[in-house]
Amino acid sequence: MSNLNRYSRHILLPEIGHEGQQKISSASVLVIGAGGLGCPVLQYLAAAGVGRIGIIDFDVVEESNLQRQILYGTSALGKNKALAAKERLEDLNPLITINAYPEKLTVNNALQLFSEYDIVVDGTDNFSTRYLVNDACVITAKPLVYGSIFKFEGQVSVFNYNNGPSYRCLFPKPPKAGSVPSCSEIGVLGVLPGIIGSMQANEALKIILGNGDSLSGSLLLYNSLTAESNILKVKRVEAEIAKTVEMQESFTTIDYDLFCGIETAEEIEEISTHMALEKEEAVFLDVRETHEQPKIDDVSPVYITLGELENRMDSLDKEKEWIVFCQSGMRSKKAVELMNKNGFKNTASLKGGAIALTGELSRLAIKDQYKNG
Repeated sequence: MSNLNRYSRHILLPEIGHEGQQKISSASVLVIGAGGLGCPVLQYLAAAGVGRIGIIDFDVVEESNLQRQILYGTSALGKNKALAAKERLEDLNPLITINAYPEKLTVNNALQLFSEYDIVVDGTDNFSTRYLVNDACVITAKPLVYGSIFKFEGQVSVFNYNNGPSYRCLFPKPPKAGSVPSCSEIGVLGVLPGIIGSMQANEALKIILGNGDSLSGSLLLYNSLTAESNILKVKRVEAEIAKTVEMQESFTTIDYDLFCGIETAEEIEEISTHMALEKEEAVFLDVRETHEQPKIDDVSPVYITLGELENRMDSLDKEKEWIVFCQSGMRSKKAVELMNKNGFKNTASLKGGAIALTGELSRLAIKDQYKNG
């Protein structure tokens, strides 16, 4: 093996040694998503010397990512995440192979891609992709290292490994669409994905080395505010496994967004912040939770959370034009769908949500200040 000095601290461990490091160098891992979880996973697997690492992500680096996605710097803004991560990792360890896939994971490319790697690590942040990843892992018989984060809490587990349970054994059905806000809507402590992602990398290395007890059959829960962790047992459900295996023939026809309730039968109208602020007669409706910030009093919105909306529908004028917003534009679509079903005549979801709205208001304020200055 070349460059023994690079991996000397591994080789010194009796549990790893030369043989174990050779296993690591011969292994291949596919990481789904190069965001908050994917960044630490990729960094530690590359540093450990995993011989071939795949990165699939169609997203680009944004400024809001830099608080927690530690592979990127300001110079990476606007670049595709998979390509930017590849560039950084090749500098970290030029002895390994990094394959970047700057595209979206879909039912059309998942099975072929998964078949080319030994282990799959899930660093995604949405339920439709998690179910897609799980099903593709079951069909291709690949172990799946799972992680998720929410505000100050995280979860880690290993699925489809050593005859253990799958993700569907733990979550047979997705939560109701819009009921679980994303990080962009609710926020996340910057170090949390580093903690959870490092745990995922650890699980992947244990699988490669065949050492220790993996989290197969267990779900680790971690709270960063209390430093407490708990482990819940997860049982293999044969019916769920069999159902997933049967999907093989029809896999490329499955609509995972529809399965998770993301797509609706009707097209939800969206409106840009620029157009919305020009509508003097329209009423803004803020469906965020009461603790979400900042409050946007500049547009005098009506404040009703998405959970309360159905019960308070009668208090709203159905003839008025309504512009609905949440933090980033996901929950507002659900609210508009609900309002349309209840007889509202003119509703639209604000594209980009409160994030885009505050940005546009700030831009206009600066523009006015410049004019008056």
